[in-house]
Amino acid sequence: MKSTKAHIAVLLTNLFFAGNYSLVKIVSPIPVKPFGLNLLRVAGSLLLFWILWMFSKNKLGIERRDVPRFVLCGFFGVALNQMLFIKGLTMTSAVHASLLSLVTPILITILAFWFLKEKFTAYKISGLIFGIGGSVFLILGKQHANSPEEYLIGDLLIIINAISYALYFILVKPLMEKYTPLQVVRWVFTFGFIMMLPFGWEQLMEIDWSVITATDYASLIFIVFAGTFLAYLFNAFGIQILGTATTGSYIYAQPVFAVLIAVLFFDEDFTLQKLIAGSLIILGVFLVGKKGN
Repeated sequence: MKSTKAHIAVLLTNLFFAGNYSLVKIVSPIPVKPFGLNLLRVAGSLLLFWILWMFSKNKLGIERRDVPRFVLCGFFGVALNQMLFIKGLTMTSAVHASLLSLVTPILITILAFWFLKEKFTAYKISGLIFGIGGSVFLILGKQHANSPEEYLIGDLLIIINAISYALYFILVKPLMEKYTPLQVVRWVFTFGFIMMLPFGWEQLMEIDWSVITATDYASLIFIVFAGTFLAYLFNAFGIQILGTATTGSYIYAQPVFAVLIAVLFFDEDFTLQKLIAGSLIILGVFLVGKKGN
C-alpha cells in the first residue's frame, strides 16, 4: 500500500514539474524576473514546510554531523538548481527544457561512476552516446531565428541545472534513509533559501503587484504549491520508499506531460527535429538504466 502511494506521488511529482515548464513562462521574465520568482517560490514552499512540520508528530531535529550534507543539498537541490532552471526556461522553450531534463538519469550514471566507482557496462556506454548525442542534436538544431544565441544559453543553463539536480539526487539519498521526507526537504529548503536570498531579494522587491493578472496569480499559486511544495515533498517520499533509481526513472513521464501541456494549451511547436532528439535521449536513458553487461 505504501509502495503504491509512493508510485502515485512520484508520478504526480513529474506532472507538477511538467506544469512548471509552461506556467513559469507566463509570469517570467515579465512581470516577475527569474531570480525574484525563484525566491518567491522557495520562500512560499519553505513556509508551507514549516507549517506542516508544526502539525506533525515527529519534531526531531537533525544531527550536527549531517548539517554539511544538508547545506550541499540546499545548494545543489534548491539554490543553484532552481535559479538555473527558471533563468534557462525564460530563455528557451518549454519543449526544449523538458526534453533536456531527461539527461538527468544519464548524468546520475556518470556521477555514480565518478564518485561511487560503479562500473560502466556496454549498455551504459551506449546509453551515454545516444543520450548525449540527442541532447547535442536538440541544442544545435535550428532555433527561433530572432534569438538563436539566447536559446543556446537557455539550453545550456537547463543542462547545468540537470547536473545540479543529479548531484542533489546522489547527496540526498543517505539523508532519506535516516530522516523523514518532511525533515529532509524542510532543512534542504531552509539552507537553499538562505543561499538564494542575496540573489533574488532585489528582483522580488521590484515586482509591481498592481499589474499582476488573475492568470499570473493562478500560475504563481501552482508554481509555489504544486510545482515546488508538493513536488519536492512527494519526490522525497518516493526516494525514501522506492529508492533513487525507481524514483529517477519516472522522469520519462515529465517531458511527455510537459510537451502535451505546452503544445495543447500554450501553442508551442513540436518539430520532427525535437521528436528525433527526444527519442535519442529516451533511448539513452533506457540503456543507461538497463541491467547487464
